[in-house]
Amino acid sequence: MGLEKIIEYKKKLGLTTEDLSKMSGVPIGTLNKILSGATKDPKLETLKAIARVLGLTLNDFDNEDNFGEVYYTNPETAKEAQEMFEDPEMRSLFHMKRNMDPEQFKIHMDYIKKLYKAEHPDYDEGC
Repeated sequence: MGLEKIIEYKKKLGLTTEDLSKMSGVPIGTLNKILSGATKDPKLETLKAIARVLGLTLNDFDNEDNFGEVYYTNPETAKEAQEMFEDPEMRSLFHMKRNMDPEQFKIHMDYIKKLYKAEHPDYDEGC
């Protein structure tokens, strides 16, 4: 469920459980149950609220050990993606929208789409 990720980022951001509760709107009792492992399957809305405060996505709560293998069908692509995902500097590409304002994000996405279209002339954005 990502219990370790919540604890890691809570500590990294210097937040107490009370801080996380206030900022996320998740009751402290609920957070304590999640953090102790008593609650194994928290509600989606609870996880979303926690993720927003910690600057994470719901995907960050998944097991990351085999990110490339799970997501990509081509083994070579999976290997490259896994290496990028494990590199702290390159990993930011997976989370770039978190740190960008909407205008920057649109510029980057437009560039990525142009590159993709160059490689896949039949690509139709409307699909």
